[in-house]
Amino acid sequence: MNTQKLEIENADGLKLAAKLDLPEGREPVAYALFAHCFTCTKDFKSAYYISRILTQQGIAVVRLDFTGLGESEGDFSDTNFSSNVDDLVATARYMSDQLAAPQLLVGHSFGGAAALQATRLIPGIRAVATIGAPADPAHIGHLLASSRAEIETNGKAEVLVQGRKFSIKKQFLDDLDEHEMDETIQEIDRPLLVLHSPADTIVDIENATHIFSTARQPKSFISLNEADHLLTNRSDADYAGTVLAAWAMNYFAKPEQPETNNKTAQHVKQLRERLT
Repeated sequence: MNTQKLEIENADGLKLAAKLDLPEGREPVAYALFAHCFTCTKDFKSAYYISRILTQQGIAVVRLDFTGLGESEGDFSDTNFSSNVDDLVATARYMSDQLAAPQLLVGHSFGGAAALQATRLIPGIRAVATIGAPADPAHIGHLLASSRAEIETNGKAEVLVQGRKFSIKKQFLDDLDEHEMDETIQEIDRPLLVLHSPADTIVDIENATHIFSTARQPKSFISLNEADHLLTNRSDADYAGTVLAAWAMNYFAKPEQPETNNKTAQHVKQLRERLT
């Protein structure tokens, strides 16, 4: 795929780093916006592999680094679930102005919850998909359980996530508690695809069951078999991307076919003339 670097300004005036993955040698049939997992980046392997599969099917993808992560500006400790949602909205606005409005919104893990929340805020989204997403962003609190008392007492704490240290402030926990996801999920009026692994030990598959049962139709569920939460096995990421692409293509705007449309209109006219 053809990859280009982007720089996007968020609501706070900070520069977000992003990558635009384009299909090789063809015009995109649609654009997708990808939200990475908690403390991950746009360059996380699963995000790259899924994007690669989507571009092979003609879908262009924008992968961004949330504020304070990867190459984006800002302090991670000042971010929260709400700021992630705001970053998605800012990126979608940039895409609409400079590229094309995103029609597909994809979120992995914590990014999946953010994608669900952002769907109603982004005009033009035709379909949304979650991968290993929690049914409630507050679920991420279990990763911080051992440090929660320190965070509550001192206002912040150093937390080890995926082998790296991050500073988490009390405002992060407070923000998690402010979101009621059931209502958000029920209000989604776009097709939804839920991808989740029964072997996920970070976000239990019951989260996927809750999202799926709460959402309205049309909705689809795909089991990712024995994949781990981060889809570290490339074959699992490729499978997720392949299923996602095939599903999403059903919901993109189809190009007009004047000749076919004219023939259909003429046929309808002839039938009406016979009936009268």
